[in-house]
Amino acid sequence: MVDHAPEPPSTPDADVVQICRDLIRIDTTNRGGNVSVGEPEAAELCAELMRRAGMEPRMFESSPGRVSVVGHLAGWDPEAPGLVVHGHTDVVPAEAGEWSMDPFGAELKDGMVWGRGAVDMKGMDAMVLSVLLHLARTGRRPRRPLTVAFFGDEEAGGVYGARWVVDHHPEVFAGCTEAISEVGGFSTEVAGTRAYLVQTAEKGLAWLNLRAEGAPGHGSAPHPDNAVTRLAGALDRIGRHEWPLSYTKTTRQLLESVAEITGTTFDEADPTPQLEALGHARTWVAGTLRTSSNPTGMSAGYKHNVIPSSATGTVDVRLIPGEEEQTMRRLAELAGEGVTFSPEHQDIGLEVPFSGDLVELMVDALQAEDPGAEVLPFMLGGGTDNKSLARLGITGYGFSPLRLPPDLAFTSLFHGIDERVPVDALRFGCRVLERMLEPR
Repeated sequence: MVDHAPEPPSTPDADVVQICRDLIRIDTTNRGGNVSVGEPEAAELCAELMRRAGMEPRMFESSPGRVSVVGHLAGWDPEAPGLVVHGHTDVVPAEAGEWSMDPFGAELKDGMVWGRGAVDMKGMDAMVLSVLLHLARTGRRPRRPLTVAFFGDEEAGGVYGARWVVDHHPEVFAGCTEAISEVGGFSTEVAGTRAYLVQTAEKGLAWLNLRAEGAPGHGSAPHPDNAVTRLAGALDRIGRHEWPLSYTKTTRQLLESVAEITGTTFDEADPTPQLEALGHARTWVAGTLRTSSNPTGMSAGYKHNVIPSSATGTVDVRLIPGEEEQTMRRLAELAGEGVTFSPEHQDIGLEVPFSGDLVELMVDALQAEDPGAEVLPFMLGGGTDNKSLARLGITGYGFSPLRLPPDLAFTSLFHGIDERVPVDALRFGCRVLERMLEPR
């Protein structure tokens, strides 16, 4: 007679490392403009795991090769509103020669999973899927009914991903009132206290195309009506413009809380003491205290001795929520006469309350796993697919909980070289997510 050891009890983090590595090994590079690879393969992997978790996912193909997957899981509370838990499968490009290892190798080294997407955001995708599989194995359900989505094209604004699904299949989000997704929930050190930053706001964005007009001519003669110099001046003014400090409810509450933790005084005119106390999150938070406008491209002419009749440029503008109209007016003034601009992609800013049942669940789940930690709101300088869900009236939060070592420059890993995520942080995140979902 052979004795068989009993199966180890299921844990919410049992599958997270393997799923994260499997997702990273699928190259889902998104180069923008509907140029991408790998989304169908990544969506099918997510769909197969969702099926194993008792779901019946649907695949949505907005354009050949642009695939998102959405599934539903019933909750145990018939009165509870639906919650969207969403991620994206696409990643920004990675130049292999710049990395110390294969960006799509998903290697384990120094207690971390390395690879493009480890933090943005295949690690979070893996945490969600691991928790769902755990619930299925233990026969439990979350309190709220879940709509689980893994979108394509987030890195290029969601035109072929979340935005398309929202516009063409809003019914899949019926009954949902709130959402959680990437970026927020990570830890940083504030005066020796671990603080988790939950994302409650996002800056708006405008990717602008500028065009300057002038008279064509020969390069050998004086030529004041020059489209190239006109555009160069506009880009210089826009890029050098110092936008004023501007605080929203989120950024004010964050900095006032940091001041309380550090025993400093928050001065609206100079938030430097509070920013310096935020560790690796300093640069990110500083970028949310004012609008930014960065020139990113310029093109004109075809020959040294020919002055062209037009010149074009691109600018990436990130706007404080609620200041969109005044910012666009100021940009037109900075561009000057003879220069016009139009948005290639534009999206709203978001700000939602750092209060309510869902926020309380997030705070309680974090502090249950990390007693004594602070939980604070913050604004993201970039954007997420919560912008698309907001079109349906869904309130979105950034909540990808990770307890990080204080010496890891985490925020620099987003779109960076040698992107990686600690295994312990992934496991921690799974435990927090399971608590937050209130399964039984």
